[in-house]
Amino acid sequence: MGGLGKVAVLGAGNIGGSLAQRLAEMDLAREVTLIDIVDGLPQGKALDIQESAPILGFSTRVTGSTSLDALDGADVVVETAGLARKPGMSRSDLLSKNAAIVKGHAEAVRDHAPHATVLVVTNPVDVMTYWFRQVCGFPAPRVFGESGTLDTARFRWFVADALKVAPRDVVGFVLGSHGDTMVPVLSLTSVAGVPLTKLLPADTLAAIVQRSKQGGGEIVNLLKTGSAFYAPTASQAELVRALAHDEHRLLSASAHLSGEFGEKNVYIGVPAVIGRSGVERIVEVSLSAEEKTAFAASVKAVRDDLDLLAQLPG
Repeated sequence: MGGLGKVAVLGAGNIGGSLAQRLAEMDLAREVTLIDIVDGLPQGKALDIQESAPILGFSTRVTGSTSLDALDGADVVVETAGLARKPGMSRSDLLSKNAAIVKGHAEAVRDHAPHATVLVVTNPVDVMTYWFRQVCGFPAPRVFGESGTLDTARFRWFVADALKVAPRDVVGFVLGSHGDTMVPVLSLTSVAGVPLTKLLPADTLAAIVQRSKQGGGEIVNLLKTGSAFYAPTASQAELVRALAHDEHRLLSASAHLSGEFGEKNVYIGVPAVIGRSGVERIVEVSLSAEEKTAFAASVKAVRDDLDLLAQLPG
C-alpha cells in the first residue's frame, strides 16, 4: 500500500468512478472516497469497486458519500466534477457553470482538507486549476492540473502506432493548454533515444500533431454521447502515484508559472517534477522558434478565458 492515508475524488461520473477503481487497484492509499451530489451514485460505485478487492488483492478501503464533510483528512483531492460542453452551449456558459461547481469544492477543500494536494481535471482545466487555487488560497505547488499528461499519452500512442514500436519507448512532451492550441514538442520527442524527426516524414508528423490536438473530440464523435475516461484516468492515476510514492516524476502538467517560459500568473501545461508536495519545480526546455510562437498562442488562449471568467457575475 502507498504512502497516502486518504484520497478524495470529487465527482463520481465516468471519470471519478474509473479513477477510484484505478487508485484502489494500485493500493496508493488506505482509503479512496468518492463524493457526488447524486445520492446512491458514489456509494454504489464505491461498493462495486470494493467487492473486487478479494479477487484483485488490494487493501484500499473504498467509500462513497454525498457530503463534502467526507473530505476531512484527505491527503490528496482530485477534482473531476463539472459539465462537459454540449451542443448550443457557449464557452461562457461552460465557464460559468463549472466555475460555480469548482468554487464550492475549493471552499470545502480549504475548510476540510487544508493540507491536501489538489489535482484538477475539470475543463477547461487550465482555467479551472487557476480558479481552484485562487478560491482555496493554497500555495501554488499544491494545486495543479492534469492537462498535458493525457495529451502526451495520446501523442505518444499516435507516434508508436505510426512507427509500429512499443508505446513505452516513445518519450516526449505536449505543452500548452488542453485544447486546440496544445503544443506537441517534436524537437524533444524521441523513440529509444532516436529523434522523432529522423524517423517520420514531415507530413506524417503534421498529421500526428493535428490528431493529438483533436484527440478528445475524436473520441466524443465516436461515442456520440459522453467522452473519454479510460486514458484520462490512467493519466490522473499516474500523477497521483507520483504524489503517493514521492517519485519526483518529470511529467507534463498544468502548473503555475512565475516567470518560467517568460510567463507569470497563469496555469499552463509545462514539464513539471511531481512529488509528494505537488509541483516541486518546473523544467524550462529549449523550444524552436515555431514552438515558442505556438506556446505563446496557447498561453494567450488561457488568458482570454481567464478574462472571460473575471467578467462573469459573482
